[in-house]
Amino acid sequence: MKTLLSLSLIFSLFIFSCKQKNRKPVATDKTITGQTSFNNLFFDSIQLEKFLAKDSSFAKYKEQFYDFYKERNYQFAWFDTSGLAEQTHNFYNLLNATVSELQDSSLLNLKSIKSYQYFTENSVKKFKQQEVLNAELLITGQFFNYAAKVYKGIDVDATELGWFIPRKKVDLSSLLDSVLSNKAKQAAVYIPFNSQYKKLEEQLQFFYQLQKKYPTDTIANIPKNILIGDSSNLTIELKQRLFLLGDLAQNDKVKMFDSTLQKAVKHFQKRFGLPVNGTVGNKLIDQLNIPIKKRIETILINIERARWLPAEKDSNYFLVNIPEYKLHVFDGTINTWDMDVIVGKAATGTVIFNGNLKYIVFSPYWNIPSNIVKNEILPGIKRNRNYLDKNDMEKYGGDDNLPMIRQKPGPKNSLGLVKFLFPNNFDIYFHDTPNRDLFTANNRNFSHGCIRLGEPKKFAEYLLRNDTTYTSSKIDSLMNLPKEKWITLPKSIPVFIVYFTSWVDKNGVLNFRNDIYGHDSKMSEKLFVK
Repeated sequence: MKTLLSLSLIFSLFIFSCKQKNRKPVATDKTITGQTSFNNLFFDSIQLEKFLAKDSSFAKYKEQFYDFYKERNYQFAWFDTSGLAEQTHNFYNLLNATVSELQDSSLLNLKSIKSYQYFTENSVKKFKQQEVLNAELLITGQFFNYAAKVYKGIDVDATELGWFIPRKKVDLSSLLDSVLSNKAKQAAVYIPFNSQYKKLEEQLQFFYQLQKKYPTDTIANIPKNILIGDSSNLTIELKQRLFLLGDLAQNDKVKMFDSTLQKAVKHFQKRFGLPVNGTVGNKLIDQLNIPIKKRIETILINIERARWLPAEKDSNYFLVNIPEYKLHVFDGTINTWDMDVIVGKAATGTVIFNGNLKYIVFSPYWNIPSNIVKNEILPGIKRNRNYLDKNDMEKYGGDDNLPMIRQKPGPKNSLGLVKFLFPNNFDIYFHDTPNRDLFTANNRNFSHGCIRLGEPKKFAEYLLRNDTTYTSSKIDSLMNLPKEKWITLPKSIPVFIVYFTSWVDKNGVLNFRNDIYGHDSKMSEKLFVK
């Protein structure tokens, strides 16, 4: 089945140029015949008011109803002189396909469905004017309900879910009016999606089919890891599940753990965020035991997040996916390279937001936040009066109760040898770290909230790549100064800090990660009825 997000399909369905701005609503006949002609396709605003007062299911779209019909002088949109217009049938076909693909019946308004069926099944009878008007307004309400859910997402304050990236705005009435009046052939002109939406929605169809055949029993934990060359009945079970999930190309009943199975295990480990060692342990078995229903919920949660993100633009930007512990560098729409990062601990989680990277600070001071001074530095001073000197720190203000303390530039500095600033209200930035060994960990949520970079020098070289004076040796010297050195970039670069526990990577592979901050659980409460 073609995906919902073939956006060019969606709004080629609504080709109907019928706006007549200078005409006033006219009186209507008592009946309109479906057999002969629909020649009086205007109504009065009072009739819309009565409809909205009677049908509370569309009350939240009241403003959109009035904006849409006022702009078109209260002319019908879904009926033409022959009856139901072609775009009306196309819209309901699309609606049914979307409900089937997403398995989301909340997209449907039953009154609208029954009214549409009534007109399609009785095409030769005479219809009362009120029947036609009621159908017209029900279809418009159905469109608003559909578009709001599919393009805007759930009606919730995203900040309640820890999301501070401004949500994509969709003006529903202007959207429908623009499509009808301009005879748009591509919806992406009006409401472009982030590419993850389409990719995840395609994977969703695979998992709906997988749910019908994936084993529901669990694999018991094992006392020791299974290695290549081992022979076990468990190997057959592993092959079946890895085959169904798409990691193993061909299934068989051989008990031997051979190189083909090891390759499949590594593929699975990589896309589920496990250590890629080619051996089977209990962490891998735990992932295989997660019900497909749960995987589907995870995909739906991340589809919702993709609705909120703006579409990619043909420009340079950086994207950090917190659960993945990765920074992705984009040149235009191409993901050119990636870097390991360390993010905030669960108690001091990295915030989901966006900003613009503007400054590089070489050999930085670390102006230690007051909460860290209070909770960590002052207790350290009480234990050891030489604590500040030992850690290359100094007071630069405040008082004895709560001094202002900073760490001097140098190899001991907690920010490392360089930091990168995209000014924001959360005091989060990219920086180096002297604790390089932490990057060998599989799960890298260790920081107080800022993001530590695995390759800070490479990142600095990338930012300064268009200025030939910043050679590799020049950058080395800047990273080892006795005082910090600020450099302002000639053009700021967008930064997005996101939270995707399921996504499709640049190789077209579906990935899953753990919900390290519990954001999925909160989103689940909003999306699913338990």
